[in-house]
Amino acid sequence: MTERRRGRGEGGLYFDSQRNRWVAEITVGFGPTGKRRVQRRLGRTKTEARDKLREALKDQDDGLPIARGTYTVSDAVKDWLEFGLIGRAPATLAKWEHLAATHILPSLGRRRLGDLRAGEVDRWLAEKANTLSTSTLQNLHNGLSRAVKQAMARDRVKRNVVELCSVPRGQGGRPSSSLTLGQAKALLAAATETPMHAYITVSLLTGARTEELRALTWGHVDLEGDEAAVPPRPPSMQVWRSVRQGGDTKTRSSRRTLALPAACVLALVQHHGRQRQAAAVSGAAWNPKGLVFATSSGGPPDAANVRRGFRTVVAKADLDPGAWTPRELRHSFVSLLSANGMPIEQIAELLGHRGSRVTEAVYRHQLQPVILDGAVVMDSLFKS
Repeated sequence: MTERRRGRGEGGLYFDSQRNRWVAEITVGFGPTGKRRVQRRLGRTKTEARDKLREALKDQDDGLPIARGTYTVSDAVKDWLEFGLIGRAPATLAKWEHLAATHILPSLGRRRLGDLRAGEVDRWLAEKANTLSTSTLQNLHNGLSRAVKQAMARDRVKRNVVELCSVPRGQGGRPSSSLTLGQAKALLAAATETPMHAYITVSLLTGARTEELRALTWGHVDLEGDEAAVPPRPPSMQVWRSVRQGGDTKTRSSRRTLALPAACVLALVQHHGRQRQAAAVSGAAWNPKGLVFATSSGGPPDAANVRRGFRTVVAKADLDPGAWTPRELRHSFVSLLSANGMPIEQIAELLGHRGSRVTEAVYRHQLQPVILDGAVVMDSLFKS
C-alpha cells in the first residue's frame, strides 16, 4: 500500500540520493520577500526521519521554537563568549576562552546542539573528573550551561540539558596552608629592609585581600589616628576598593575600615618615607595615583609583581617558595587569631564576611566603626 499524501502543514518526507539519507522537511515561516523558510532533519532510515518530522511538528504545535539543525555546541559557546560576557574584565574573558578551547570544544564542539543529550554531558564531566579539580569541573558545567541558556533565548535549542547534569567530584586541588606563629615571625623578620616589608606586614596582620592592598591609596590610610576623638580613633585603613573590574571590592558588602596594629603603622611609616624619597628623585610623575604599594617605577603592581617579591622573602625565611602564595597570608591571619581565642564570628567580621562560614563568600556592608579586635590580638603577638 502507498503512504497517504501529506496535507498542507504536515511537512514532507523524501529520500535524498546524493546524501543517501531520508529527509524530513518542515516549513518554519516566510522571509521578507515571501520566500518559504524550510528546516530539514536527516535520518539514516525512513522511520528515523519520520520520527524527527513528528517531533518537529509537535514542537511547532506547542509553540516551541524549532532549532536550526546545523547549530553546534561550538557555535553556542562562541556566541556566548562574544555576546554573553560583554563588560567583563579581560582576565575573566581570558579564563573562559581558555576553558572553552581546552576542555569544551575539543570534546563536544562538533555536536549539534539540538541533539546533545544529558548522558553525553555526564560522560564528558566524568572523564574530565579524572584529571581536573572539582572547582574547574564546576566552572566547565557553569560555562556550558550558560552558553546553552543563551542559545535557548535565541530560539536555537528547546531546552538546556546541561542543567539536568550534576557535577562529579574531581581531583583534590592544592590545599591552602597557614603559617605557624614561628613561621610568621620568621617571615616578618626576613621581610625587614626589603620592598615587601610593609605589604607582608599589613597583609598578615590585617587579613586584607591582595587585590584590596594593591588598590590601597595613602588617602585611605590614617597612620596617626585621633586619641581626642569620641570615641578615640586609632590608626586605620579604609578597605573600600580593589583592583577588580570597576574598582570596587569583591562585593560592596566587604567594604570595611580596619584598625592597624602597631607593627603595621611602623612598617607603613618607613615605607611612606622611602616612597617620598623615590618621588623626590623621580619627580611628580612617580606614583601619580598615590598607591601605598607601587612598583619600583611607581606604577600599579600586578599579581605577578606581588608573587615574585613574596617568594623572594619566603626563600629568605628558609621556607619553600613553591609552597606559599600571598593569599595564604590571609589564611594565616585567620589561623593565628583563632588559635589565640578570638571567636570565629569576630574573625569573619574582620574579613568582611557576613557570617562565620568563610567559604560561602557572603559579605556585609560595614564602613564604620573601625574594627579594633584584630589589631589588639596582633599587637600582642607581634610587638614592634
